[in-house]
Amino acid sequence: MTAVPGSLPVTARHRSWPWCRRCTGIALDLGGARTRACVSGRRTILDVPTAAFPGDGATHPVQRGTIVDTAATARMLDRLLGHRLHPPGQPLIILTTPALGGVAYRAAARTAVDVLRPRTVLTVPAARAVAAVADCDLGRPLLVVDLGAHLTEVTLLADGAVTDARCTALGTSDLDGLTPPVRIAEAVVAMVTAMLAQDRTSQMTDALQRGVLLAGGGALRGDLTGPLTEQLHAPLRPVPAPHTAAVRGAAKLLQAAHAHPSAAVTRTGHSS
Repeated sequence: MTAVPGSLPVTARHRSWPWCRRCTGIALDLGGARTRACVSGRRTILDVPTAAFPGDGATHPVQRGTIVDTAATARMLDRLLGHRLHPPGQPLIILTTPALGGVAYRAAARTAVDVLRPRTVLTVPAARAVAAVADCDLGRPLLVVDLGAHLTEVTLLADGAVTDARCTALGTSDLDGLTPPVRIAEAVVAMVTAMLAQDRTSQMTDALQRGVLLAGGGALRGDLTGPLTEQLHAPLRPVPAPHTAAVRGAAKLLQAAHAHPSAAVTRTGHSS
């Protein structure tokens, strides 16, 4: 698979994505609770519940980092984005994926987005997109904690690539009287501890000393970040507007991909 291109110069007299209306592009983040997208030529982030309506009630096609109903996901994307593409079809899409989603997730996601008739689909780990929007130096190890509604991920990046990751099917939507925020903080600490124990280099230690990059809607909750700070014993660096960080990072990567010559060649190119 082809890697997402880095920053590249934009040719003269060509407005860069997302403001070039002659070139259609979509940055897409499929979450269990919310689906967010940036479409070329539009300055707003589309933000809707991840739900499909096949007839007599809503269904939730993405659950705990897994696409459980590909056809329903496709219908949802068509309803959300199909009428917004001008010209219709042939967009360049960058799609964020869970760090541990694997081949199965990418295959299901590509099948779902095919309803938009893309010319190229590039997938990128959500943690990599978060690092991009935060303008992080990827030459140094970076630990990203994504506190989502249905999934909490801890991802170690080294030279921009995922070298280790952990996740738990627990998120902010699970918090109630029986599941306090400290439960998520404890789960994050347990994952970080396991990653430290497995690391045979200094990458995890270096990343913790650098500070943990925090994203996801949970990063807006002081009742969650407070216990996490106390238990993790490492600086926390919340990304601005953390609930939309992944899709904004994907949009930034899409701008670079849009300027890359290979992006205009085929509609079957993908990256991991």
